[in-house]
Amino acid sequence: MAEPHRFQIRVYFEDTDFTARVYHGAFVRFLERGRTEMLRATGLDHARLAASDPPAFFTLRGMTLRFHGPALIDDELTVVTRSLAPPRATINLAQEIYRADALLVEATVELCVINAEGRPMRPSAAIRAAFPV
Repeated sequence: MAEPHRFQIRVYFEDTDFTARVYHGAFVRFLERGRTEMLRATGLDHARLAASDPPAFFTLRGMTLRFHGPALIDDELTVVTRSLAPPRATINLAQEIYRADALLVEATVELCVINAEGRPMRPSAAIRAAFPV
C-alpha cells in the first residue's frame, strides 16, 4: 500500500465561526488543499493538467464527511490523503484531518476526470500514477 500524503495547515481566524471553532465548510477547503498538494507532490498539478493534450480537470462526484471533534483557531492540523483503489472511471480517496493524534474529520471522496467540455474521460497514465494504492 502506498504511503499516504500528509499536508500541514494552520487554522486562521477566517476559518472559524463565532465560537472560534472551525466552521464545517472550512474543513471541506482543507480537504481540497490536501488533495491538491498530494497531486502537486507527484509533479502533476491542475495547471499542467489543464494544459495537457487533451486537457483534463477534476470534478467532485461525491463526498461523505464524519466529524469527530472541533478544531480551534491557531491549531496546527494534518490532512492525510490516500487512494482507496486504482483509478478507473472514478478516483476514490480517503482523507482524515488530525490535530496531533486526535482524529477530527473523516472523509471519503469520489472524483471524476472531465475534459474541457465537461464530459467524463478516462484518467491518463500520468493521472493514474498520481494516485497510487
